[in-house]
Amino acid sequence: MTYVLLFAAGLLGGMINSLAGGGSFVIFPALLFAGVPPVLANASNTYACLPGYVTGTIGYWKHIAPHKGRLALYSILGLAGGFLGAEALMRISDEAFAIIIPWLMAFAVAIYIFGQRINRFFAARSTGSRHAVRAGAIGLSVLLLAISFYGGFFNAGLGIVLLAWLALAGFDDVHAMNGLKLLISAVVSVVAVLRFAATGSIAWVEGSVALAGAMVGGFAAAYFSHLVPAKMIRGFVIVYGVGLTVYFFWGVYG
Repeated sequence: MTYVLLFAAGLLGGMINSLAGGGSFVIFPALLFAGVPPVLANASNTYACLPGYVTGTIGYWKHIAPHKGRLALYSILGLAGGFLGAEALMRISDEAFAIIIPWLMAFAVAIYIFGQRINRFFAARSTGSRHAVRAGAIGLSVLLLAISFYGGFFNAGLGIVLLAWLALAGFDDVHAMNGLKLLISAVVSVVAVLRFAATGSIAWVEGSVALAGAMVGGFAAAYFSHLVPAKMIRGFVIVYGVGLTVYFFWGVYG
């Protein structure tokens, strides 16, 4: 029954990721409820989400290709930040991580809710100040390193934070932004998963069941996407994410 529930969570998470983003809000708690310790559950969630990032990157490659000149820098920063974030996760106890889960969830849900406004805010300022953006290249690189660290440490909400960063960096093509978001997420997740695997910090059976469900759900959602309004999915994710955050806060501080 546990595996059935994990597959169902992966299925729903994969569908949500395909339609609106936020699938980690389903998969990560499901791994916790299945009895996987907090640190392993977080690492296993990153593992379960990885194939979706890779296939999405391939699907968006024609939109990514015009920006090949930036990929080396983005990949290096993603690898470095993702590794450092994963390393930090490996050095924290389950007890300590359980205490900060509610705060990480609250941050990720807030980013999910206000992500579009944040993107518009940065886009409005970047388009009018391209020279300032170029002059702040070092600052942008440091910020991407920090975001990648967050992704290696806690995967939920990474894509939305990356979209805000891309808007700040001066991108305005939504397809290119989605493609680059997926590519950086894939790079961050690959190095994090390798780091987790090296120390046996992935619950392979539970994570693989969720991964299989996520792949099926992602493909199914892409095929039937015209039948389900993205706003409805987004509304569900927000309500679910807020409720889940309250639940985690109650569990720790109640």
